[in-house]
Amino acid sequence: MRCSLTECDGEYEERPIVHTLRHRGRIVVIDGVPAEVCRICGDVLLSPATIRQIERLLAGETAPIGSAPLYEYA
Repeated sequence: MRCSLTECDGEYEERPIVHTLRHRGRIVVIDGVPAEVCRICGDVLLSPATIRQIERLLAGETAPIGSAPLYEYA
């Protein structure tokens, strides 16, 4: 599928990504998230099913497997 950004001529390819977000004031990192990523510009698309699974993870249905150090850029 062609990239959705009008100025990019790239194509999306499916590959796992590391998805980082802020949830309830905390930084959450999820590894191995399936995504469509543009080969040229790096634009990322997540499917509705993937977003629902992330929402289930954040709802606490699964315990985190670890933690990561957090640094603030100052």
